[in-house]
Amino acid sequence: MSRIQPLPPETTPELKAHFDFFLSTLGFTPNSVLTMQRKPALVQAFAQLNAAVMDPAGEVDLGFRRLIGHVASKAAGCLYCQAHTLLGAHNFGVSDEKLADVWSYATSRHYDERERVALDFALAAAAQPNEVTDDLFVRARAHWSETEIVEILGVVAMFGFLNRWNDSMATPLEAVPAAIAEKAVGGRGWSAGKHARQAEAQPGISTLLTTWMTPLD
Repeated sequence: MSRIQPLPPETTPELKAHFDFFLSTLGFTPNSVLTMQRKPALVQAFAQLNAAVMDPAGEVDLGFRRLIGHVASKAAGCLYCQAHTLLGAHNFGVSDEKLADVWSYATSRHYDERERVALDFALAAAAQPNEVTDDLFVRARAHWSETEIVEILGVVAMFGFLNRWNDSMATPLEAVPAAIAEKAVGGRGWSAGKHARQAEAQPGISTLLTTWMTPLD
């Protein structure tokens, strides 16, 4: 159960443009941001960071950036962010097979060596204490430019903030990311955990998947 309830979007009219940004990329405004709006400047700062980290003009594929965020969130244990990153990856064209194999990327035929190195880097960067070594950085440089490495680490760092926010708040998980995560990795051990109550209370998960996006299977 959420420790601080999300507020309706209309609570803070001056944030409408920021809420509309999330509507355009996710189809809804995340409960994390709706909780955060108690400090409007925090929403504004986060929206600016998110826009920079997920800039469409960046060099790293937008869908793969979400997989980087997923692996980082897996390392941190944030179930809410794991679901959101799978939804984001899905929305930006990552295949159903890659979504299903994201926890076994190191051996999956759906991931190439370049992707494996980036996800190894993300996992190490998100670990506590940090596990990025000189050898790992050499491996990353062999496949990714310095600009790309900066983009990858930007994703990990942003999700470091989000992981701590959502895990501490027990942010209620929305229906669509809950359904996507359940389809992709539910059989491998993912559950909504403490974020589940609102996800379960919202009706029409199957309808949302049918009418709003292509189902995973």
